Amino acid sequence: MQAKKTLLAIALGTATLGASAYDTEYGNAYADIKLRYEYADQDDVNDKDTATGVIADAAIGFETKDYEGFKVLIEQEVIAALVENYRTPWGDGDDDYDVIADPTGNEWNRAQVSYKKDEFGAVVGRQRIILDDSRFIGNVGWRANEQTFDAATFTYAKDALSVHYSFLDKVNQINENQLDVSDHLINVSYKVGSGKVTGFAYLMDKDDAEETRDTLGVRYAGSSMAGDTKIIYSGSFATQATETATSDADTTYLALEAGAVVSGVTLALGNETLGSDDGNAAFAFPYGTNHKFNGWSDAYLGGAGGNGLSDTYVKAASVVSGVKLVGFYHTFSPVEGDAELGSEFDLLAVKKIDKTFTVGAKAAVFSGSDIKPDTTRMWAWVQAKF
Repeated sequence: MQAKKTLLAIALGTATLGASAYDTEYGNAYADIKLRYEYADQDDVNDKDTATGVIADAAIGFETKDYEGFKVLIEQEVIAALVENYRTPWGDGDDDYDVIADPTGNEWNRAQVSYKKDEFGAVVGRQRIILDDSRFIGNVGWRANEQTFDAATFTYAKDALSVHYSFLDKVNQINENQLDVSDHLINVSYKVGSGKVTGFAYLMDKDDAEETRDTLGVRYAGSSMAGDTKIIYSGSFATQATETATSDADTTYLALEAGAVVSGVTLALGNETLGSDDGNAAFAFPYGTNHKFNGWSDAYLGGAGGNGLSDTYVKAASVVSGVKLVGFYHTFSPVEGDAELGSEFDLLAVKKIDKTFTVGAKAAVFSGSDIKPDTTRMWAWVQAKF
């Protein structure tokens, strides 16, 4: 109830701010407010009731003006469920309902000091980190509670070269848990022609558990013209070594995508394979924006178990009358074994009304798996940025 009152006060206060309140002699205030409806129906053996939620999320922040390269940013996030007929995967809510992964609460989402001079940059404090396509390192921005990191980040960018290094002390997850870690994130990219090649090393070490996960990889993404047709292509390969007190595993990851943009319509075919270590463990993305990949139903949000996952998909995207349209069709299969893992349709429509308001709708229909329940999820939302 307190979170709902706080969110309402923030929303009303933001709505009454004049233009001069956003840009002062000291810095800039901003607000990002979302109101989203979510429907979730899982055909599980426990026959839970269909979940519905109306979730309001407000991120209110202030960033100081530049002072000899330095800036300070603080951002508070408040999340309230106006309709809470759901449970979260972490035990919150009503156990009679299906799952929606949005806990309520409030927190300091970001609190950082940044520095920028010429080619060099640094950020220290609670911050947002998104690398490449967010597959390995991201903010899980789709969910109400954003993932952020307590970290020290250093960057260098000149001409075609970009270098990123972060030391992570804490991971602030979407379920409001904090992981104590001692992680090193290294990402180096170089522009080659109309593409970019990236090498990365993500070395993860949990402080409170005997567990390390070292991921080394390379990615290339680019495009070329064939007449009036734009050809697009990307590929990633990585290896991952995971060690715990009782086990160790070595796995690989491969992602390939190719397509074309013709008359404003993008068509692409791709495959993403999360490799398996003889069925004992599979490649994983602990800090990735995983909702973006392997279907929006989140059936395989955490992979498909130790047997790994192969996701072959087709994608279509375009803009019609100012409405962004995206569609996916996925077929899933295991890397080890012969289980049926099903298929999924995903559809998205987003319209930017003006500089402030955006509306959208989205749906995911997953079915046909031996190990996951048939799932239908639908969303509709409005977002206002001030």
